[in-house]
Amino acid sequence: MGHAFEEVNEIELAGVTPEQVWDAIATGPGIDSWFMGRNEVEPGAAVKGAFGGYEPRHGVTAWEPGKRLAYGGEQAPDGRFMAYEFLIEGRDQGSTVLRMVAGGFLPGDDWHDEFEAMVAGGTMFWRTLAEYLRHFAGRVAEPVTVFGPEVADWPALWAALHRKLGLDRSPSAGDEVDVDGMRGVVYYANSQTVGIRTPDAMYRFFQGNTGVLIAMHHVFADDQRDESTWASWMGDLT
Repeated sequence: MGHAFEEVNEIELAGVTPEQVWDAIATGPGIDSWFMGRNEVEPGAAVKGAFGGYEPRHGVTAWEPGKRLAYGGEQAPDGRFMAYEFLIEGRDQGSTVLRMVAGGFLPGDDWHDEFEAMVAGGTMFWRTLAEYLRHFAGRVAEPVTVFGPEVADWPALWAALHRKLGLDRSPSAGDEVDVDGMRGVVYYANSQTVGIRTPDAMYRFFQGNTGVLIAMHHVFADDQRDESTWASWMGDLT
């Protein structure tokens, strides 16, 4: 049967300009600093990504710098599609309102698990964009993506990750944690993701729908912790 969906998010960002928001959503380096993988934007034409062998290309359907960006909506043979729209509004006293609408269609009768994972991941991406604009606007991050080993027991894996962060329970926004020797604060967590901000990075862990734990980090300063270091760090959890 399939499932059509639409999700709307809106946030007011004090001290952030419309130009900074536009750079975050409409340039490759900007998207690299909060989304996933490596990204490239052809102004007015396309938004392209590269993540784990997946290289989507979404055509731009609206391009109004500093005001509106929309892309996607291409339909696959099975009817699947995803589309995004961002609306930017400058306000008095130096604040900016960003509104994002994400909608699409998942085919088949077994869409439930994929939809649950997509909502969990999508919320984390939105919260990361907000965190980036509030704390790192104008800075460019180096994205670090690592796929961990296959997970047989997700509750045990999450419990091990929480302990490694210095917690004896599931994390909540505002919790102070230790991530590989660095002090940070949890800015968002749900049943399938956790995001941590330090002064120079955002560290995120996702329950991948392929059965592995995925690290999607954004580092804003020189850091010696490369992909192999994080792969070893996550391997210790299993």
